[in-house]
Amino acid sequence: MTYIPRLKSKYKEEIISALKDKFQYKSVMQVPKLQKISINQGVGAAVTDKKLIDNSLKELTTITGQQAVSTKSKKDISNFKLRKGMPIGVRVTLRDNNMYEFLDRLIAVALPRIRDFKGINDKGFDGRGNYTLGITEQIIFPEINIDQINKIMGMDITFVTDAKTDVEALELLKQFGLPFKNQTSNINQ
Repeated sequence: MTYIPRLKSKYKEEIISALKDKFQYKSVMQVPKLQKISINQGVGAAVTDKKLIDNSLKELTTITGQQAVSTKSKKDISNFKLRKGMPIGVRVTLRDNNMYEFLDRLIAVALPRIRDFKGINDKGFDGRGNYTLGITEQIIFPEINIDQINKIMGMDITFVTDAKTDVEALELLKQFGLPFKNQTSNINQ
């Protein structure tokens, strides 16, 4: 028997039926699903210190369990001493089992480790059913050894769904267990 992540089986067994009942879908194929999770980390200081990109690549690979890649600048900006093609960030895109495993660790372990955590804001939706969450410190992840980091950096985590509206995407993410601050939604339908 192959391994199935906990949240993947929860989606199939509980979330599909809950969303189908709530939004009155005619078919289970209409129920929105999480397609991918993209994690981006901008490393602007890498213009002067090249080792920051290598450290960020190693850290993001450790956090996600999947090899991260560096992003390069698209044009020259003289005020920032930036040349076209210089590495200025790190990103990774998670799908299927890796995505569900990362989401499970994010909800159960990483988010509760944030200082004075009262829930995540529900204002990060883009109008098309995608949600972006900003994290200020990479040290909330238990995979990171605090003694080995040389700079605390944040990251953006984007949850890409195939939901038609933000309300559907919000309900999907709530069903997965993301701890949103206020339970009354202020998202326009």
